[in-house]
Amino acid sequence: MVTENVKKILLVDDDIDLLEQNKLLLESKGFEVITAENSEEGLKVFQKEKPDAAIIDLIMEQMDSGFVLCYKIKKTEHGKKIPVFMLTSATYETGFKFSASSKEEKEWIKCDGIINKPVVIEDLLAKLENFNYQQ
Repeated sequence: MVTENVKKILLVDDDIDLLEQNKLLLESKGFEVITAENSEEGLKVFQKEKPDAAIIDLIMEQMDSGFVLCYKIKKTEHGKKIPVFMLTSATYETGFKFSASSKEEKEWIKCDGIINKPVVIEDLLAKLENFNYQQ
């Protein structure tokens, strides 16, 4: 089961259908889910709500919107303590596979892991469970 520290998840995605689908998946597993439909709104919601984890879509308004938002979140005190995952379909669309498994990749990408679309809820739950919370 997911640790009790994880209660509130921030989902940021400009694809409203996927945003709602992933919200329902997480809510069905007992999480409180807050959402934003673009990176600017995502940063505001993050600052206001202080979620226990964040899942950020890579490509939103710009090709790098997710990278930029992850960077902004991870440089905050709260953001350093929580898991921030990058959500992407880039692997399926381009064939280019990237990850955030090494220290170097995490430093460059500024996230704690990559989640490929479509989301497999069991994989997402495993990532949330295995994160070393610093709270």
